[in-house]
Amino acid sequence: MSQPRWAVVVPVKRLTVAKSRLRGALPGVPHEELALALAADTLRAVLACPAVAEALVVTDDHRVARAARAVGARTLADLPDAGLNVAFRHGAAQTPTRWVVGLTADLPALRPDELAAALLAAQRDPEGVRRFVADAPGTGTVLLAAPPGVDLDPRFGIDSAAAHEASGALPLTGDWPSLRRDVDTAGDLADAARLGLGPRTAALLATVRPARATS
Repeated sequence: MSQPRWAVVVPVKRLTVAKSRLRGALPGVPHEELALALAADTLRAVLACPAVAEALVVTDDHRVARAARAVGARTLADLPDAGLNVAFRHGAAQTPTRWVVGLTADLPALRPDELAAALLAAQRDPEGVRRFVADAPGTGTVLLAAPPGVDLDPRFGIDSAAAHEASGALPLTGDWPSLRRDVDTAGDLADAARLGLGPRTAALLATVRPARATS
């Protein structure tokens, strides 16, 4: 049986408030540029994945919306300050007949083949069950998947992996380091760089490294 084509929902906060724990991670690089690069590289990998039919970016930031449309994503207006889970639900509601996956926007090392493998695993038995992928530390969630007709029911936030499992979602445990490597801190960004960053984030890092080498 051929793999169904997925709709991927990617909420992105306003750049002025996104990824606050990363502020100052790249000296001399405006924080908003780094937050935008993380999202843009995530979307680039999503849209390069053969299992993905469309990406829906939920945002109320015009720069994010412009960048998303430039790489082929569809944009949906967010409800300002309503929170991440509301944004995931809003996006998922637009595609009730598709397999849908909620994905975080801070996966700059994401490889399309790893995303495809996780989505294929999410379709396996048992049927009608939500599946999730925990982040590298194992406490957060980077991906939450639901089959057609099943509510995505997102529980993103502190200890979201446990919250998703308690809600009935089943964990997926494949070897997908680039999918699990979300970026919240400077240390996470260094780990993602070792995996291989997408072009936009890599370009920002390249502007910092020469300055450090000559200091």
